Amino acid sequence: MDFIFMLTREDQTIEDCLEVYDSIRGVPLAHVGFKDVGVPVETLRKLHDRIKQDGKTSYMEVVSTSLESCLRSAEVGAKLGVDCLMGGTQVKEVLGILKGSESGYYPFPGIPQGHPTKLGGTVERIGADTKAMVEAGCAGVDLLAYRATEADPLDMIRAARAATKKPVVVAGSVNSPQRIRDVAAAGADLFTIGTAALDGSFAPRFGLLSNQLRLILDACRGDQNPRAA
Repeated sequence: MDFIFMLTREDQTIEDCLEVYDSIRGVPLAHVGFKDVGVPVETLRKLHDRIKQDGKTSYMEVVSTSLESCLRSAEVGAKLGVDCLMGGTQVKEVLGILKGSESGYYPFPGIPQGHPTKLGGTVERIGADTKAMVEAGCAGVDLLAYRATEADPLDMIRAARAATKKPVVVAGSVNSPQRIRDVAAAGADLFTIGTAALDGSFAPRFGLLSNQLRLILDACRGDQNPRAA
């Protein structure tokens, strides 16, 4: 299992995302992402260009709440050329926007609500949505497991895993080595982390963001006694 470093806090791209990204370019991350809100599109374009220049897989997560704003954000993602567009529930419409591009779509199974987003829906709903979404042509799903309001997060991950062999991304509130181990054991392929790294709460004894990210990489590899470089 690996992780996506999200340059985000409180479901928004951080305003100094360009400077922060430049400060951690030496960390061997494979996956970097951002939200569709928080900074102007031109800033997102500059950030995406840097991510791709470094040979990393790029992600944009859509957290806009209205149908119109979600579809506008999908259009932005398509124009940017992100590798993976995550979030939203408008599968047919978003796949139509992405048609002919190389961007994969990872929608939210369940019932996402509000901003910051919470996830409604039963375990059965998560499994059924995941199955329907991948059958419709989605590249995988973006599961807000630890923001669930109706079911156990790990049961949700297991339900999504049982419904597809395509990637299951767990988004939000994966903030400790133990939680990483739990998510991996439940069958996730990737998870996102932003605030826990940016605020230093993942490893409170370390001050540098680059060290937070290295420790998260160690945890993904199963290192029980990780040490930053």
